[in-house]
Amino acid sequence: MELRHLRYFLAVAETLNFSRAAEQLNMAQPPLSQQIQALEKELGVRLFDRNKRPLQLTYAGQAFLPEVNGVMAQVERARYIAQQASRGEVGQLAIGFNSAAMQTALPEILKAFRQQFPLVNIRLCELDSQIQLEQLSNGQIDCGFLHLQQREQFNHHILLKEPLVVALPDYHPLAEQQILDLNLLVDETFILPPPTMGQSFYYQVLSLCETHGFTPKVIQEARLLQTVLGLVVSGMGIALVPESIKKLQRTGVVYRHLEHTFEIETLLAWRQESLSPVLERFLHVALNDS
Repeated sequence: MELRHLRYFLAVAETLNFSRAAEQLNMAQPPLSQQIQALEKELGVRLFDRNKRPLQLTYAGQAFLPEVNGVMAQVERARYIAQQASRGEVGQLAIGFNSAAMQTALPEILKAFRQQFPLVNIRLCELDSQIQLEQLSNGQIDCGFLHLQQREQFNHHILLKEPLVVALPDYHPLAEQQILDLNLLVDETFILPPPTMGQSFYYQVLSLCETHGFTPKVIQEARLLQTVLGLVVSGMGIALVPESIKKLQRTGVVYRHLEHTFEIETLLAWRQESLSPVLERFLHVALNDS
């Protein structure tokens, strides 16, 4: 049984006339009659009572009709969904992000994308930059909002450049100053991400401090910025964080600007060989809104 047999049946059932059905289908009547007979033979039942005028559906034909309508509606839906998928309007999208991205570009990009493509199922994964790189490489996520120093293996777009600020407990003596010279931090204990996380930030901070004549005393390592801020509140140490993290407004933490610091970049990265229609749509929205 082929879809064309079902279309032929529906045309005859709608018109109850082989001649009009054949005209509607843009075919001759004899081949249409032969195809209906072949369908009846395959089903083992008669679908039309040809002895009555006008032509009438048999009981079997009447029972068959709504089922065929359901099949054809499902076929039409499948065709429509396939076309939507080819246009990137439906599908799955796994997005990695870090805390800085959620405080800056990502919310507006997600809002714009969901307004345009509400049928796409988005899975958000909060991950540090190093884990995002690993999951991008093995296809666990489609794209990532991250800090990335070595960029050769990925396509990327810089969404934001921002300076570092110092996160201090609100009772710290240096909290009374609005702008700090890095030399004032020489005796402080630092909280930094592990050197393996994102690979560059740890060494950028070390290099920055060394140009000011000291090596930072790293007392604690933490992967997530929420953990870093919690450690700052507890008095474990101070931390250098992207300026956008000020939006977190963590109780017990104050942020002070630094003189002579470097900018940290937030990028959107993806693999060109994994560019699905859905990802292509997302990148279009993200890169045009950023």
